[in-house]
Amino acid sequence: MALRFWPLAACLLATRLCAQDAPPAPSPTQIDATPTAAAAEPAPASTVAVDTVLKPVEIRANRESETRRLSTAAKTVVGREEIERYGDSSMGELLKRLPGIVSSGRPGRGGPPAMRGMGNGYTQIMIDGERAPRGFSLEDLLPEQVERIEIMRAPTAETGARAIAGTINIVTRGGYVKYLNNLNLGASAENGHFSPGGSWSRSDTIDGMAYSLTLSAVHTERANDESKTTLTESLAQANTPTILQTSQEAVHAKNQRDMLHANGRLQWGGTGSESLVLMPMLIMTHNQGQSSSTLSQSGGVLPYALSETGSDSRFSLARLGANWSRRVDEGARLVVNSSLARSNWNNAVATLQSGGANGTIPLSQDAVQTDTTWNSSVKYSFVIVDKHSLVSGVELELNQRDQSASALQNGQNLLSDFDSNLSAKSQRMALYTQDEWDINPHWSAHAGLRWEGIGTSGSTGLDGARVSNRSDVLTPLLHAVWRPDLASKDQVRMSLTRSYRSPDLGRLIARPTINPFFPDRGANNALHPDSAGNPDLQPELALGLDAAYEHYLSGGGLLSANVFVRQIDNLMRAQTALETVPWADVQRWVARTQNIGSAITSGLELEAKFRLREIFPQAPALDMRANMSLLQSRITSLNGPNNRLEQQPDGTLNLGADYRLSGLPLRLSGNVNWTPGYTTRLSDAQEVWQGDKWVLDASALWIWSPRAQLRVSGSNVLARDYLSGGMLLSSRGAMPTRDTTQSAAPSYFNLQAKLELKL
Repeated sequence: MALRFWPLAACLLATRLCAQDAPPAPSPTQIDATPTAAAAEPAPASTVAVDTVLKPVEIRANRESETRRLSTAAKTVVGREEIERYGDSSMGELLKRLPGIVSSGRPGRGGPPAMRGMGNGYTQIMIDGERAPRGFSLEDLLPEQVERIEIMRAPTAETGARAIAGTINIVTRGGYVKYLNNLNLGASAENGHFSPGGSWSRSDTIDGMAYSLTLSAVHTERANDESKTTLTESLAQANTPTILQTSQEAVHAKNQRDMLHANGRLQWGGTGSESLVLMPMLIMTHNQGQSSSTLSQSGGVLPYALSETGSDSRFSLARLGANWSRRVDEGARLVVNSSLARSNWNNAVATLQSGGANGTIPLSQDAVQTDTTWNSSVKYSFVIVDKHSLVSGVELELNQRDQSASALQNGQNLLSDFDSNLSAKSQRMALYTQDEWDINPHWSAHAGLRWEGIGTSGSTGLDGARVSNRSDVLTPLLHAVWRPDLASKDQVRMSLTRSYRSPDLGRLIARPTINPFFPDRGANNALHPDSAGNPDLQPELALGLDAAYEHYLSGGGLLSANVFVRQIDNLMRAQTALETVPWADVQRWVARTQNIGSAITSGLELEAKFRLREIFPQAPALDMRANMSLLQSRITSLNGPNNRLEQQPDGTLNLGADYRLSGLPLRLSGNVNWTPGYTTRLSDAQEVWQGDKWVLDASALWIWSPRAQLRVSGSNVLARDYLSGGMLLSSRGAMPTRDTTQSAAPSYFNLQAKLELKL
């Protein structure tokens, strides 16, 4: 499994033995963008001498590393310097380099982040300390809007327990009290497609109010070609399979996306006993896509020879968050958070299939979905005795979803038995208390208890029927830090937690979706099932154990090793079965999410940040970054081999370095990311496999002056094909069959140039 990682693991651990402490480096001023803090901005670049700018880069004991070291619950903080380093165009590409995070999808295209390789909702995403609005995707947020990223490996009572894999908190730009006026203009080129973009950030104070505004606009164009091969065999004679059918499909697709993002922060107070912060956010995206696919087939019935599709999708999210904080008395504080968000999707897809057994078939799908979400929380904290405090709070969330959809074939409604207008609502309430105690200079501990209840109800769209689902979870959480030697800053972390994953509205209450390969009222096959919701789903529950060792170097570097284990019950997974359905005249294969049993996952996470000269004094002036995760999982209710969690590879690896040329205002950065290939057994009859993924990124930063610099970045330099496939055992009548699929999706080198100005 992960044996191929162990030589590098030994090298990373060996650096702990070789590291020599250096004189401590001064800590630069950092920007704190938390809603209740108003930290000073670094001095304007114009006051910094050019010879200072040209000194070699050093990893310093800055605010991010100090926040990590002093936090009782494990927390990694990523600041603006690391966010900007490669000029990433998506959050997925940025996050994939961070410890333990895997980004799905083809190289260079980002994708939802999965902490510890656990996809499908195991990672909790938060915006400014609150759970992200429903429908929000990190791909809808540009790195230019982010001040810092906080990664928490284990849940706390305050941040919430819906984080089996961990939590990623995105803190948006803002919180400055001094003047800032930055403009970034850039463009990228990929496979002949040109994508311009720009962002503007402005901060200042007016009559005691500090304000920050970030505005970004991007236009992207990309190709999404893919080739697929399917082989169908008869297993009537197990030792001599007979080929029944082969098919090859070539897809040529391109996509254009226009994005407009704006977020701001208005802050009154912040240095006294009371503060008020308003945080508006607006995201608007428009996607247009065109694709054509040609299908050739030997044997069987050809569904189509040519399929041409056009799509138009619009998404918007408007959110207003508010934070009010007041010091009640000495050592006590009351904090009230509230937010209102409204998101809207409008999606239209038109397909024309021709050349198949059924002749020319026009298909169209239209869907409009609106989510309105209101969040509110009240938190009260007070000091029991010196360095011993208690934090308690209550949270309430209300969500209303309204959806209308239609699916037409030759002008006929394929789901005429279903109401085209669906509605659903959910309510969430949580109560928590958390004891935070610095017992002595060597020991710190957090002990928390959180109760959370979620209720969901909605219409199925069939004969006006309504369904409901209710779940509640009580989660104790314990974190501790032991510092055996205060001078060396070494420390050991331990966490024992309970967490959970609740099914979302789409899994609980979903209007059926008919597979486009078999759009009529006849039969389909298990390889191309329809999909529908399951209102009887129960949340997954996980018992977690984390233990970590951290060694902080005097020069600001870090060496750490973390082990974790999660025992998961009520595991949710999509299962495909034959069902009698109202949208067909015969039984159809339908995929629904089911609770299938339990699973266990564990892993080792290694991280190193250091100056190479701290270990080898005669080495080049390189700042090194490396992290590696070794991962494994097993579903106990499913036969092996490869009965792992979905989308979880055997591990992931990142190696990066920074180098500033002596005598030149030029800094070079490079990073290689590797995710090995793996196979996943979805059921006793189905498995999928994923090829290995190598991504090489490079960046050069030329500092023309304290007010102007040019960043040239190359992402996905290797541009390797993204390979995947699968195998399914099913039957055609009384005859057992095996379908084997293979897919190859090319990826492309992306070159980007960005001019960064301080006006």
